[in-house]
Amino acid sequence: MGEIFTFIGLINNDHEFLIGAHIVLVGIIVLVLAKLATKSMQLVPSGVQNLMEAYLEGVISMGKDVIGVELARKYLPLVATIGLLVFFSNFIGIIPGFESPTSNASMTIVLALIVFIYYNYEGIRVNGVIKYFAHFMGPLKILAPLMFPIEIVSHFSRIVSLSFRLMGNIKGDDMFLMVILMLAPWVAPMVPFGLLTFMAFLQAFIFMILTYVYLSSAVQISDH
Repeated sequence: MGEIFTFIGLINNDHEFLIGAHIVLVGIIVLVLAKLATKSMQLVPSGVQNLMEAYLEGVISMGKDVIGVELARKYLPLVATIGLLVFFSNFIGIIPGFESPTSNASMTIVLALIVFIYYNYEGIRVNGVIKYFAHFMGPLKILAPLMFPIEIVSHFSRIVSLSFRLMGNIKGDDMFLMVILMLAPWVAPMVPFGLLTFMAFLQAFIFMILTYVYLSSAVQISDH
């Protein structure tokens, strides 16, 4: 989508520069939002603080059925931060003159790698190296030579699943919006804008819930 007009493209039209600049812009938006939410903390929250507290409670509520309340709170910083980054990266592409960083594999693969490395690290830290990798071999020792490589491939495929699912959906959304804007730039986009905003929420939710699922499977081995 390098030929599409973007405000940042007025500075440099190189696509890698555009994606990098939009990633930085999303990071700034998230940091500003966090700063506004914590600038003047109140016992009875209002404004941005109220919005962010509702968001964090929602993330914990989403994770408690997957991993339990205690662990949902423990991993809240990672999951909530990823959720904000993914949502604003998705949403910014809906605004004419901007491009979604999550429509590019560079960002989605990095996010997927962060989740992949962290949940494996947590699994090893909580259970130890031997116990963690032993659960890759399945419940029956006789099946271990078959199950172990299958599990390894399955875990690495999560990187592809997380990154390319997100990238494909957002790139498809951006192309859909581009076609609508070319065909009927004034009236028709109103409905697609609402639909794409919902999709931005949905893709962020999917990324967060899968992060909780992967963490649960790594740290709660005895429960599986």
